Amino acid sequence: MIRERIWTKDFIVVCMSSFFMFLTFYILATAFPLYVKDSLDGNQQQMGLAITIYVIGGVLIRPFSGLWVDRFGKKKMAVIGMVIFLIACVCYFGTKGIFLFLVIRLIHGMSYAIASTATSTVASTLVPESRQGEGMGYFSMFMSIAMVVGPALGLFLWKDKNINVLLLAVCAIAALSLLFTIGMRMPKQMQNTSEPILNIKPIKKRKGLRWSDFIEPKALPISLVAFILAFSYSSITGFIAPFTAEIHQSHVTGYFFIVFAVMIVLSRPVIGKVFDKYNEHLLVYPGILLFAIGMLLLSQAHSGTVILMAGVIMGVGYGALVPCFQTLAMKLASGHRRGAALGTFFLLFDLGYGVGSYFMGLIASLTDYRMMYVVAGFITLFSVVVYYLLHHRPQAKLLTIYNKKTNNA
Repeated sequence: MIRERIWTKDFIVVCMSSFFMFLTFYILATAFPLYVKDSLDGNQQQMGLAITIYVIGGVLIRPFSGLWVDRFGKKKMAVIGMVIFLIACVCYFGTKGIFLFLVIRLIHGMSYAIASTATSTVASTLVPESRQGEGMGYFSMFMSIAMVVGPALGLFLWKDKNINVLLLAVCAIAALSLLFTIGMRMPKQMQNTSEPILNIKPIKKRKGLRWSDFIEPKALPISLVAFILAFSYSSITGFIAPFTAEIHQSHVTGYFFIVFAVMIVLSRPVIGKVFDKYNEHLLVYPGILLFAIGMLLLSQAHSGTVILMAGVIMGVGYGALVPCFQTLAMKLASGHRRGAALGTFFLLFDLGYGVGSYFMGLIASLTDYRMMYVVAGFITLFSVVVYYLLHHRPQAKLLTIYNKKTNNA
């Protein structure tokens, strides 16, 4: 039996488009909190707000992004999102004052939501159905590579505290993402299968819109688990740099992100194949446990070695969870609802990341960074309960009912 190909030219182009977009995100997610602290004299809460307001923009537009992608076309919405994304990067130049800065961050987050939903939907369309777990694992691997390069590059670009150097680099990277987005192609039969169905039924058969046009109900349970993971994960990107500085280990900050993401990249091919061949529970429960252990280990770190060990453990756990959740969100929904399913997933993931950034900053300001990571670890462990109640148990009941019907037949 011949296996269907994943690594087509079109799939690689979509991966590169997503890589440069996420690279921009991670550069700014690491550098902008430091910019708020060093140049705007902000506190921990305001540092978190630089991330939170960006995510709020994404959350506001996510419910519409999936709907627009399904109705108006994947590539069209990807290009529109990336054009606005690049314009927002340019608008940071010469920004005076925190208010205007946050307004641009809000718009930037909106454009990111549109572009990321569209590119992820394109990628899922290009991957063969029989290899969805493996294919989307490879796609998200490019996000992980951006996670390696982005934070380290953000810290490097900010080392002289020159905002113009940082923004020039970010604009160049965003422009590359736009070029790859324009170059995206899909087979014509794929372009013509989903949009007409959505354009006819929702618009002509009934008037107005329902909440299910914006949120895919079948993707909601697993997206709520992703919300908790992102809530906890926000403590890493936003606060690892000030934490390592506080314990006099700043020299390992860049290496932390490298080992974190290298473990994601190394484990990704295996994780995708396990997802396609076996049960998702084999990935989720160990992944949550590893991520929580790494977070608690980080909270007790006094040396660079322990910080890097925590990065290795968390990298394996995070690398198992994110592609698993993302692929489940799509597989649980109907084929023509993939845009809405991904929009739902990213809506909850981004919301968890944004809300988490603020509350983790609040915890750090009231206690310290160590206690913040302890809280993050226990929040991660709580997701086991949520996963079991919202996904594992309902799926087991459905399987039991299906088996009974099959046996009776």
